[in-house]
Amino acid sequence: MSEAAMSQADRFERRSYRVRFEGGCGFALAGIIDRPVRPVSDKPSLESTAVPVVVFSHCFTCNKDLKAITRISRSLAEAGIAVLRYDMTGLGGSEGDFADTNFSTNLADLSAAITFATESIGTVTGLIGHSFGGAASLAIAAGMPGHVHKPIADSVREKIAAIVSIAAPSDTQHLAELLTRMNPEIEHSGRGDVVIGGRTWTIPRKMVEDFRSHQLADHLNRIRSRVLAFHSPVDQTLGYDHALRIASLVEDEDGLPGCSLITLSGADHLLVNHPGDAEYVANVTADFLKRYAPQ
Repeated sequence: MSEAAMSQADRFERRSYRVRFEGGCGFALAGIIDRPVRPVSDKPSLESTAVPVVVFSHCFTCNKDLKAITRISRSLAEAGIAVLRYDMTGLGGSEGDFADTNFSTNLADLSAAITFATESIGTVTGLIGHSFGGAASLAIAAGMPGHVHKPIADSVREKIAAIVSIAAPSDTQHLAELLTRMNPEIEHSGRGDVVIGGRTWTIPRKMVEDFRSHQLADHLNRIRSRVLAFHSPVDQTLGYDHALRIASLVEDEDGLPGCSLITLSGADHLLVNHPGDAEYVANVTADFLKRYAPQ
């Protein structure tokens, strides 16, 4: 078989459809499942079931429809990987008030998404997170204790064999400090407005207090999943030092480095300036997940 024919044989058709499920805070969350469909000659296309299943978490104030998340998720489905991307409470098409959310609610929503994906698609074997969603994915993999009403069972978490973080922070405190610098009224008056991505968001003091309460870096060495971290050295939103810290703290069961770090030279934080950046992340991620997180 020629190389071109082999490459074509490895590609899948994609079926994408919208879903709704109960989040970790009791609100209905909106999601999209991008699912691979293997072409079958002279028969209707059939959904492929024996594929890696991953849950994709978005960044702070973002949603599942961010261009890079959409491109990566669709590309993964066409490479034979099922993806659930979803909106956290108060964002995108999900219910709830964003001002009432924090990192603890992010972990609760991710736990609920993992449970839903497991029940509706198949065993979740991988997590992908962009920026703050990457921190949540790492925290779940580490089994970091938090105020999660319905945490995933250890038996479910142990099936998560691979984590992909994209421009993820190594802690949650940095966001608390960034927000309070943007508007000191958050501290002084109990809440304040900040502009992120051209939109105004109300940030209560209780949100930043929750960000300060978590010690993600102290738990990264408990992760037993394989980790792949992407980060740009010219990221203007989050410094490259966060990726170096993650890579230095994640270990495998033998105490050896357990994180592969890929430098996205010239990329921006949202991977929107150059579409090829998202495509590159998708291709490498697909190979990584097939290697370490098969069904």
